[in-house]
Parts: sequence; structure tokens; C-alpha cells
Amino acid sequence: MRWMWIDRIVEHEPGARLVAVKNVSLAEEHIHDHFPGTPVMPGALLIEGVAQTSGIMVGAVNQFREKVILAKITKAMIERDALPGQTLRYTASLDRIDEAGAATTAAVELRTNEPDDDRWHAIGQVDLIFSHVDQNMSGLDFPEENFVFGENFRAILAASGLVPETV
Repeated sequence: MRWMWIDRIVEHEPGARLVAVKNVSLAEEHIHDHFPGTPVMPGALLIEGVAQTSGIMVGAVNQFREKVILAKITKAMIERDALPGQTLRYTASLDRIDEAGAATTAAVELRTNEPDDDRWHAIGQVDLIFSHVDQNMSGLDFPEENFVFGENFRAILAASGLVPETV
């Protein structure tokens, strides 16, 4: 995966829950291009941050032995923009997992980082369905470089202790 929409994993309850954060920065090109003159993180990228967080949680269940891909967004509701200087928190919960794939629900929260407001504000919910490609598309050849758990993701996973640094 070329783009990373999470910065750090902050909590992990194996097989149940994973929490990641993303600091929204003016240094990110997409912030300036989405609405020229009004820097904002596009809602689609918030949903991608949820998908990355949830996909890591699903992959961790089987120690990343299976290729996990996003199959369907069943619900996506984002009620507030994320602006530079703010922090996003994605809390993904595992609703169901089996050989074919998994269903997840994630809360999206925002912290404004204002001195008088250090609370997390609920701004959305995203429900996703993931597929285990190895189980559902057997016989088809998928190049390894096309999957989420590339080097950048492995660095985040290693920093959080989810995988050894040599994986």
C-alpha cells in the first residue's frame, strides 16, 4: 500500500479491537488539493484510515498469514471535517470472523488539540466487510506487492508489537 492513513497503533485487544491514530497535518498534499483555499482531510481518506485500522485487526487474528482485502463498505457516516492540527482516532471492533472473511465496525473520533478541549468527539461510524483472498479466490495469482501488509505497514505493526521487525 502506497499511502498510509494511520500514524500509530495505540491499543490492541487480539481478536476483538484495535485503535489507531492519525495526526492531520498541513504537510500532507491532499489537504491543500481537496478544497482549494480550505484545507481539510477528505472524508474518503478518513474511511480509508478506518479500513487500514480494521484490516490490520482482521489480519492480526491469523498472524497475517492470509491476504485480507476490503470487500464492501456497508455503512459510512462522517459528520464533521478533520482539519490540520487535529488528531483522528479510529477504534475498530471485530463483529464476526470466519474462513471467508470478517465484518467490522469502527468509530471515528476527533480531538481538536485546543488547549481548553482535550476530549475525543465522535464524528462517524464505518462498517466494513473484509475477504480472505486465499480462501475465496484460490487458484488466482495475486502479486505480493499489491497487498496492504507491505514495508510501511510492517514498520507500524512492528512498532506496536503486532509482528516481529523481521517479518
